[in-house]
Amino acid sequence: MATSSPRPTGEPADIATHLMDQAMGHLFSAALRTAALHRIADHLAQGPRTPEQLADATGTHPPHLRRLLRYLAARGIFREDASGAYQLTPAARLLRTDIPDSLHTAVLMATDALFVQTAAGLEEAVRQGGSPFERLVGQPLFAHLTSDPAARAHYDDGISALSEPVDEAVAESYPVPATGTVVDVGGGRGGLLRAVLGRRPELTGVLFDQAPPLARHLLDGDELKGRWRTEEGDFLKAVPTGGDIYVLKHVLHGWPDDTCRHLLRTCRAAMAAGTRLLIVDCVLPPGNAPHFGKTMDVAMLAVADGRERSAEEFATLLAAGGFRLTRVLPTAAFPSIVEAVAD
Repeated sequence: MATSSPRPTGEPADIATHLMDQAMGHLFSAALRTAALHRIADHLAQGPRTPEQLADATGTHPPHLRRLLRYLAARGIFREDASGAYQLTPAARLLRTDIPDSLHTAVLMATDALFVQTAAGLEEAVRQGGSPFERLVGQPLFAHLTSDPAARAHYDDGISALSEPVDEAVAESYPVPATGTVVDVGGGRGGLLRAVLGRRPELTGVLFDQAPPLARHLLDGDELKGRWRTEEGDFLKAVPTGGDIYVLKHVLHGWPDDTCRHLLRTCRAAMAAGTRLLIVDCVLPPGNAPHFGKTMDVAMLAVADGRERSAEEFATLLAAGGFRLTRVLPTAAFPSIVEAVAD
């Protein structure tokens, strides 16, 4: 008698329905964006409210809002109680705009129409290579951000929000020395440098990036006074010299291998032998294990012709740039810390 094969652990009972639910994942992104735009989480900060109350507060259509909330609640964003009112879940709390660890602007950035349209170009990219974003917009992502100040501000706000929990996790995970100078190359608004300097009162830092993020840096404050400076420049041409530790956080994943090799050589030219380089990026695990880095990898394919990498790929890249990989440290957030030493 023929018997059916056992279902793998974790596989849904109704595979067809599961597949179709995944195929309509774009609806979840759109629903999440809608909730963020109408600041539903802010209106639930003081306690549960019905869809009718929320609609009155946000100027939205009550029946449609109820259906949207029901859908999001089924995915862990908000929760409906027995009375029909909705309340915050831990995930929904991060959509609030008035909390330090808010991901509100990060969600708006990730669900922006431009990036949604870019994702639709994956099929062509898989056939032909290249960047769907560049085909759609006519120029690479970073060139577009340079030419469009509003898009740059929107992007920087989203990246800054996404980075905040990462910054704290990295600062807690790596044994930065008590003294010396940290050079944060392509450090954006300086969230990581702020977190590191905040834990080491005798450490100094250099925040190196282009003018737009530097103009809105996060380093002001009495506790850091006199311990940092900003420097404007292009890290593909030169980086500041004299640092004891150099950091590339969420930089290499935005570029193809040839550009990364060039960037690493540029960094190496500024560094003395034995100086440490810290790369903060996803390190992809082998096999089929879920990992946010695998999502980020496809995002980089779509928007920047970049990629996430495995530890072995980082080792190869670093060797070509004049570095030796020494260890990979996990953090409490999604990226890891790849430590290398200048040969």
